This record gives sequence, C-alpha cells and structure tokens, in this order.
Amino acid sequence: MSFGWVWQGLSMTSHDNIPELALEWVDAGRSVALATVVKTWGSAPRPVGAQLVIDGELSFQGSVSGGCVESAVLFEASDAMQDGTCRMLSFGVSDESAFEVGLACGGEIEVMVEPLGKGQGPSVTELRALVEARASRQPVVWEVDISSWARRLLPRDPSDEDLEKRFWTDRSVREGDVFRGVHNPPLRLVIVGAVHIAQPLVQMARLAGYDVALCDPRDSFASAERFPGERFLEGWPDEALGAHGVDARTAVVTLSHDPKIDTPALRVALLSEAFYIGALGSSRTHAKRVAALSEVGVPEKAIARIDGPVGLDIGASSPAEIAVSIMAEMTERLRHPETRPGTGS
Repeated sequence: MSFGWVWQGLSMTSHDNIPELALEWVDAGRSVALATVVKTWGSAPRPVGAQLVIDGELSFQGSVSGGCVESAVLFEASDAMQDGTCRMLSFGVSDESAFEVGLACGGEIEVMVEPLGKGQGPSVTELRALVEARASRQPVVWEVDISSWARRLLPRDPSDEDLEKRFWTDRSVREGDVFRGVHNPPLRLVIVGAVHIAQPLVQMARLAGYDVALCDPRDSFASAERFPGERFLEGWPDEALGAHGVDARTAVVTLSHDPKIDTPALRVALLSEAFYIGALGSSRTHAKRVAALSEVGVPEKAIARIDGPVGLDIGASSPAEIAVSIMAEMTERLRHPETRPGTGS
C-alpha cells in the first residue's frame, strides 16, 4: 500500500523536540498541526504527552502510537489545518479496526489534534513561549482547557504540590477537561572520573536519552583516544560542575575513586537539586567520604542523598555490568522519586 505522506524518520531526540520542530516549520511558512496523546488505558504503546507534528503535505515527525494510528491522525490533522478546529480522537479495542491500528493488546489512547496559529489552535506566540522556556531549561506545564481551548504556560511553583508532583514524576495528565503536558528540561548526566566504567556508561546513558558530559582533571584519563567525540568539562570538578549547572534533571556520578576529585564534585552536587548522585566505592570508602564531606560543611541531610556504593546490587563485576547497575538505579530514582535517599519520603 502506498501513502502520500513522508515519514521523516525517528531519531533518539525526535520525540523530544516536537515543539521546536513545529515552530521551525511554522516559521518556514508551512501549515502545521500538533497531535498529543492526552490519555491512555491498558497497554498503550506511547505515554501521555507523546507528540506528533504534521505539515500540510502530511510530512511528519514523532509518534503517538508506534503503529498505524498515525495514518488516521494525519488525515484528521489535515482537516484541522484547513478548518481550524481542534479534535479529540479515540482509538482502542472497541473499534473493529483495533488490530489494524496496533492496539489489539488491550490498549486505548486519546489523541488531541491542534492546528497551529489557526482557529481553535494555539497561537504562534504561545508556541514560541513554550520553546523559549524549554531552551532555557525552565520546567513548564502546557495547560489546555479542552472545553474552551484556552491555553496557558505554568512555570514551576514549589508551593503547588500537584504541579510539583507532575515535574518530579515527569508525567503529563488529563483530568476532566484539562490537559497538563509536562515539559521538563532534557536529562543530563555528568560523569566525574573518566575511568573504564565510564566508557560503557557514556554509551548506555546516550541510548537512554541523556546529554552526557565528562569531567576529569587528569589529562591521561580525559583523552580523545579513550573517549572519542565526547565532551569534557574544563576545570576542577567543583568549578566545572558550577559552570555547567546542576538542576533537577541532572544526574551526577563520581567514578574516579580519588577523594581529591570526587569530594569537590559531590559537594557541589549535594547542594543542588540533582535527582541522582552516585559515588563509586566500597562501604568503607563511603564512610570516609561521608566524614570528608562533613568536614567541609556539607549538612548531614544533604550527604544522605548519595547513592553509595553506586548502582543496584545485581552482583555486577565487569565495567559494563557496573554501568548497567548504575543506569538501572538512576532510572529508578528518576521514575520513582520516592526511592531517592535523603528525601524523607
């Protein structure tokens, strides 16, 4: 079967840069629509918040299902770009074409389609404000009232417990007629200590969607031969981390096993909102690390945030296995914030 649209390819980041791509297309004079998963039931293939951007020629990027649901969404988006009307689409097992659209395993999804800069859709100004917030690493929620199609950007407000929960769990949600799409900054990982474990960890983290940077003041470790094409932060670890910035979407892992390198990095990380702080070393080494951090004035409550020894206890022995254990623990801390040590939750 031949279709008239063009699949422009899905890269590791194409699901994450949909607002930016939509604005780029609009600025280039193309008609554009956004499709967003706003609700799921059962084994839906894409999470709430997943997006697809479509232009007037039915070229698109992103995904709302990973299956043939896209074909129906594209045609609805085409109509939306012509008449300026937003649409709510539902797909699921109750539909006789459920198998055809890829939801035969019991999943259902609800998709919101919005033409950009036209009719009921968001204005280009609103989209530009969202893109600017994302570019400056400001966590925001894109709120849409489906009953009126009014929209607003909600910045992070720690006093708003419900909103804060959304940012922490990184989960968009539709409640009644209101959809709140979470736009958190991209994930980052700083690896302090360019040792052998860092080599597979860099690769695994990139596959998981992290922007990775390494830090090691030792030239023999921080070499292009050992880490071809990788980015190294300049300066001593505390200065490098301070300049790089460590926020709530950043993980820091210290691997050098040298307290002169690890301790300054940990001191900066522990005074930040980093969601994961892991440190390589035995329990005995960790006890010495705790004492050293206390001596330089790091509060006990902050020190308790360290995952040390780093990684889940899966019996890992090789560098690659240790990297797997670190990625697993990092993922758990990200997706289940209640497991983070020292949070008091």
